[in-house]
Amino acid sequence: MKGAVCGRCWSDVHVSDGRYEGILRELIHAFKYEGRRSLAQPLGALLRERSVEALGDAACAVPVPLFAWKRLRRGFNQAADLATQLDLPVVHALWRVRITASQTGLSAAQRRSNVRGAFRLSPFLSPQTYDRFIDGRTVALVDDVMTTGATLDACTDVLLKAGVREVRVVTLARAPLHRPT
Repeated sequence: MKGAVCGRCWSDVHVSDGRYEGILRELIHAFKYEGRRSLAQPLGALLRERSVEALGDAACAVPVPLFAWKRLRRGFNQAADLATQLDLPVVHALWRVRITASQTGLSAAQRRSNVRGAFRLSPFLSPQTYDRFIDGRTVALVDDVMTTGATLDACTDVLLKAGVREVRVVTLARAPLHRPT
């Protein structure tokens, strides 16, 4: 792949099999926290390649939203940038209605509690978009990393209650769950 990352690193990313470690973790951090939005295209291509089945008959891609001030501070939503690379219509069907603490360092139970009630159907979703892409449809819910799945579960609950038939989660990486020994 062309871009600001060498071919060997992309090769290492492909063999990472989606584990949130090593070069894949470094690339996601550069994309998300260092504003290297040029990585959206190759990371999105990787996500598309790994998610062919999940994306196959999905009506649209729904990115996990950021809270408004966080999106303004970061300048973009990494999930939305990834969603634009999936060859599906991107529908901003979800709205993050309250700020949540960073999920980093929280237990699975704390993460679930942290995001409970944080999402709802977007007030900007038109009836035409709802009918065409949401009601009775299969959607691909897009995010960069899944740790415990608490955020993705909260978003899935909102989408299912809104009339989505099936939610298929697609993420670039899965963080290892650290369990006490």
